[in-house]
Amino acid sequence: MTPPRAVPWLAYASLAASMALVGSYVGLSRLLVAAFPVLLLAWLRFAIAALAMLPWVRRRPGEPALSGRDRRLLFWESFLGNFLFSLLMLYGVALTSALAAGVTMAAIPAAVALLSRLFLGERIVPRVAAAIGCAALGIALLALARHAGPASPGEVAAASATAPLLGHALLLGAVFCEAAYVVIGKRLTAQVAPRRISALINLWGLALVTPLALGQARGFDFAAVAGPAWGLLVFYALAASVASVWLWMQGLRHVPSSRAGVFTVMLPVTAALVGVGVLGEAFSRWHVAAFALALAGLLLATWPAPQAPPAPERRA
Repeated sequence: MTPPRAVPWLAYASLAASMALVGSYVGLSRLLVAAFPVLLLAWLRFAIAALAMLPWVRRRPGEPALSGRDRRLLFWESFLGNFLFSLLMLYGVALTSALAAGVTMAAIPAAVALLSRLFLGERIVPRVAAAIGCAALGIALLALARHAGPASPGEVAAASATAPLLGHALLLGAVFCEAAYVVIGKRLTAQVAPRRISALINLWGLALVTPLALGQARGFDFAAVAGPAWGLLVFYALAASVASVWLWMQGLRHVPSSRAGVFTVMLPVTAALVGVGVLGEAFSRWHVAAFALALAGLLLATWPAPQAPPAPERRA
């Protein structure tokens, strides 16, 4: 009898920690957009991460040189999944809440399924179709959530000064940018090491946002930013571009990708916990319903499918 495999608890912990980091910086980014203009914040994030990942840029011995196709894919990987995702996510969180961002980001697996169907020809099984429906309904409920629950005078003023529907649309755009990042990454990882992909697309993100951020940098009073905001910025840059990627790849070494996908549940859970526990955002019954639908859709989309038993051997 074959002995049972040991449960890879360390790999599971790495996957969960990676998604928890992503969820925490999505939630905490609301504090950062209050301290920095969005374009300048994105530029600082890419610049700090570029310094941290400088050793990852070089090609390792035995690794093939980048082809023209690889270079094009790296550009689109960065433009959609790094540059555009960051801008849409930051502007979306500024107009809504960390809790809304967490619920919306739970739609990423469903968006990946849709794009994989369109661009890779992968079949959408019934439970993934149900997951897409859950994600869509959960996001729709967020429009009702903003009208529910008690609000302080400051929250009422903030709600009247922003456009929540636009914010939700921007967050949904960020979801599809992240899904495009996953789909393009499926093609890239066959040729380029994951750490080098992360470093190169971060450099592309820095190059893309630099011309846009220069105007905001000229008129910005850096001395007025408090010390904790700088510390949070460093955490955001390292968590977004370095730690979460490394932890995810470490976990994937020992866990099938289908099972690893289940751990993306930590992203919306952590973002919601940050919104409610750290930022003091109201958690109404509409948020509960939207969050439950989002998690149900996420689990439907990522839970490993049961494997069919092997066919019995025919006797001659």
